[in-house]
Amino acid sequence: MSRHTFAGRAGTTVAIGWDRPLGSFFVQVTKPHPEEEGETDMLVWLGTIFGELPTAAAAIAVAASHADLPDTLGATLETDRLKTVATSDGPAQIAARPFLKRS
Repeated sequence: MSRHTFAGRAGTTVAIGWDRPLGSFFVQVTKPHPEEEGETDMLVWLGTIFGELPTAAAAIAVAASHADLPDTLGATLETDRLKTVATSDGPAQIAARPFLKRS
């Protein structure tokens, strides 16, 4: 799994990366909780089901509406994905598969 974090607009934080077991890129947009110190509110969380964001471009399209992202992010995310091509699931991931819903 990879994760890259950027300062977003309007006090948000944007995280974007690759989740190999889900075969999906992901995007999370959070902001500080207005009342609970140290807690955050999740505004956007995509890429939580198999193949939901299958390309770096799909994830960037979501994240770009919340933050200014570097021009090199697409290549970085694709490199993250390619680094995991030869990785297979471990025992815990194999055991969890029946409980995960495919889209």
